[in-house]
Amino acid sequence: MTERPAGQVFRDAETLQLGPSSVRWDGDDLIIRFDETTAPVPPMPMIPRRMRGTVRVRPRAINEIAFPLDDEGKHVWRPIAPRARVEVTLDDPSLSWTGEGYLDTNAGSEPMEDAFEVWDWSRAHLRRDSAVLYDLKRKDGTALSLALRFDTGAVPETVEPPPHALLPPTVWRMPRHTRADAGRPVHVETTWEDTPFYSRSTLSTHLLGEPCQAVHESLSLGRLRSPVVRAMLPFRMPRSLR
Repeated sequence: MTERPAGQVFRDAETLQLGPSSVRWDGDDLIIRFDETTAPVPPMPMIPRRMRGTVRVRPRAINEIAFPLDDEGKHVWRPIAPRARVEVTLDDPSLSWTGEGYLDTNAGSEPMEDAFEVWDWSRAHLRRDSAVLYDLKRKDGTALSLALRFDTGAVPETVEPPPHALLPPTVWRMPRHTRADAGRPVHVETTWEDTPFYSRSTLSTHLLGEPCQAVHESLSLGRLRSPVVRAMLPFRMPRSLR
């Protein structure tokens, strides 16, 4: 998550290089290599650490369809791989694991905070299919709700969004919600990331007729625009000046 100047960035059709780290396609696999210095995070010792390793993302199938998030087409979201096998190998620290994952991308011709106020997103792996939910509110007051079911070939089907389900606010008191089948409870199992404007959690939920575990994120662009929050960003996102 290090911010880098333009001279440290290179991109072609298959590769994005950011300083010593890179993302590139190797056939159908996405290879993420990183060699970074982490930001100090309590309660660990307040000393930056080296983080080096490789993540290989093996999509089960590729979705070719992108979804516009605004009427002018300035912002587009594409769930590239609704389901993927992920292999993580870290050199420093020495760790490795594998598991099920997901890959998507957001692209835009303007900063996100210029267009949106909040969004809540989640994805869940069902027995065969995958479910992805996307709720956002734009700065002009309009809203968009997407509920998608992806089959094993990553072909999307738009379905009726399930009812809203409120989630408890974060430690930073940021409101958040999701959607779940009517009458079914939703519980936050673990919150991985909790910041003044962003949270990522694991949910125990029920979607499209199935009990499941979901990964959920909430993002407040209104909070991100705050000068106080912007002053805090360098402490979690180091900036390379050369």
